[in-house]
Amino acid sequence: MFGMGFSELLIIAVIAVLFLGPDKLPSTMIEIAKFFRSVKNTVGSVKESIEQEMHVADIKQEALAYKKELLDAGAQLNSATHIDSILDDEPSPAKEPLKETPQQTQEVTFKKKKKKKTEQKEENIDV
Repeated sequence: MFGMGFSELLIIAVIAVLFLGPDKLPSTMIEIAKFFRSVKNTVGSVKESIEQEMHVADIKQEALAYKKELLDAGAQLNSATHIDSILDDEPSPAKEPLKETPQQTQEVTFKKKKKKKTEQKEENIDV
């Protein structure tokens, strides 16, 4: 452990007993153990967060590669559709601009329309 042998650990234990005394030694050992446990937990959480960040970076790289492939495929598709217009001397009817037909616009309301008296009279006469 830490490059120390059994004899070196025994010497450290004897010195600790002499300085701390037999009554403070157990509580000091518990505090040291808690310290090492907290250091171990901190190192583990840092390691986990670094691994997670590296995984996120890998995912970003994969996403960028897929995006590039999709853009390349779109460019190829566009170039394939433009070849038809280059080969044909006459424009195809599908590619001619559509002529717009004028349409009447109607106003949408929810009001009840009133009938005119003249329309009612004409209807009565026809019957």
